[in-house]
Amino acid sequence: MNFKPLSLPGSYMIELTPRGDARGRFTRLFCEKEISQIEWTKHIVNVNASVTQLKGTIRGMHFQKPPKAEVKIVRCVRGAVYDVIVDIRKDSPTFLQHIGVELTDSNDRMLYIPEGFAHGFQTLTDDVEFMYFVTEFYSSEQEGGLRYNDPRLAISWKLEPTEISLRDRNHPLLDNDFTGLNISVLSTIPDNYHFAI
Repeated sequence: MNFKPLSLPGSYMIELTPRGDARGRFTRLFCEKEISQIEWTKHIVNVNASVTQLKGTIRGMHFQKPPKAEVKIVRCVRGAVYDVIVDIRKDSPTFLQHIGVELTDSNDRMLYIPEGFAHGFQTLTDDVEFMYFVTEFYSSEQEGGLRYNDPRLAISWKLEPTEISLRDRNHPLLDNDFTGLNISVLSTIPDNYHFAI
């Protein structure tokens, strides 16, 4: 597992290093010893998977509020997605900024999403299977969401949206009352923090 910091502090692209031979290949998806280099202090409590049938479908933007805020590590295991995260940490220098990355079944990448981020993705192919490693149990009481097409976020999705759930279409638009989640964030970016994106 090779961790490359992204431009939103605390987020990482994880590049995997498969080993192959005539039989096929083997890839380690998680190693607690290796992930400790990014100050990992959580434990994975759920591993979830979604299957999305239609290209252009958007799922998101989802998050959980404290005290049930969660770290996610996500990977596309079939097909391809445009994966987007939004920093919604109250005191973050990158508050309400977002980045998007492509995750595919062949690029051997995962995305590390810290607490205090909204997450969503758009399928770039039909029949996408997506995996989530999560550090907190689901809590409907602490569930939150941002509108996928909120003008304040200005996310440029790769395709014209095809399918979006009723719930995701009805997340409230951001207003001046939204001040973010009270989650600690690096006050300064370390000198050795080199952005991958």
